[in-house]
Amino acid sequence: MSHPEQATEQHNPAYRPQPAPGRGAARAWLIGLLAGALGLAPWWITGARLPLQNLWATQAWPDQMPLALLPLSQYELTTIVALLTVGGAAAGIAVRIWSPARRRLVSWCAAAGVFTVQLIAAVQSFFVLQEGLAPGSMSGLYFGGLLTGVIGSMIAALVALVLTASPSTLKTTIGCGLMAVPLTSWAVEWVVGVMGYINVPAAVPTIARWVPAVLVGCALAWCGLWPARRIVAWILNLVFLWVIPALFTSVQYVLGTRALAGDLPEMLLMSRQILTATLGPDGGALPTILLALAIGLVGVGARAIVSRRRSESSQWSAGN
Repeated sequence: MSHPEQATEQHNPAYRPQPAPGRGAARAWLIGLLAGALGLAPWWITGARLPLQNLWATQAWPDQMPLALLPLSQYELTTIVALLTVGGAAAGIAVRIWSPARRRLVSWCAAAGVFTVQLIAAVQSFFVLQEGLAPGSMSGLYFGGLLTGVIGSMIAALVALVLTASPSTLKTTIGCGLMAVPLTSWAVEWVVGVMGYINVPAAVPTIARWVPAVLVGCALAWCGLWPARRIVAWILNLVFLWVIPALFTSVQYVLGTRALAGDLPEMLLMSRQILTATLGPDGGALPTILLALAIGLVGVGARAIVSRRRSESSQWSAGN
């Protein structure tokens, strides 16, 4: 005999039965797997050969290097950040679009799917790297540094997933701003993977400089300025647009300088100097910040005009 409340719900036209938790969790885990693979896809389409290593035990040509699911190299650290964080953000966006009833369960299951792909890729790649590195303290330092970078990137991917999966417009906007630069780097890796380094058009770096500003501006326009607490998202996103490109430039430059390899004090000093220079007035961040701000304000104004016209049209229709 059915419960009276259940009978009432089942005869209610607006009643929709909730899917079983296990089915939603499995679907979320699959979404996480696909998102994690999507994040790594730009590297996989290149053939996924481990980049040449300065500390490799034997001499080898690029096509003789073993297969690696992650491009482990000090020269590819920012690429690793982009590949891993985009996977997390993609899973978060998918969960937000899906908007399931059990959002927290689904979000963590999606995170588990992303983590599964990234963990398998990391274990396989580090195993290959360890097998080929020459013995010595420098190799141990190099291995540990890359491992720290990959773990940090996986944590950043989780943060991106949680922010973008949130039903809060404020949090999702912050997540989008955080991902603007990594997403652009990820897109550039697609271009490089499809066309090859030699055939990449000269305009790609120039376009890539402005894409994060456009992404941030569109996110701010979607976020809006009301309620007032959303101004926090505006401030943080503009700060991200100022700081994150400078961090990427500093890390890429310092780790790509072989003359300082292993000299940690000198590397830290140079990274501080480059970061200070790129954050300064001559670093070139101001035009991109102004562009993002302009797009955001124009977008907010356009949405307000459209909303007002719709309201006036609805009032006119009701009056007639």
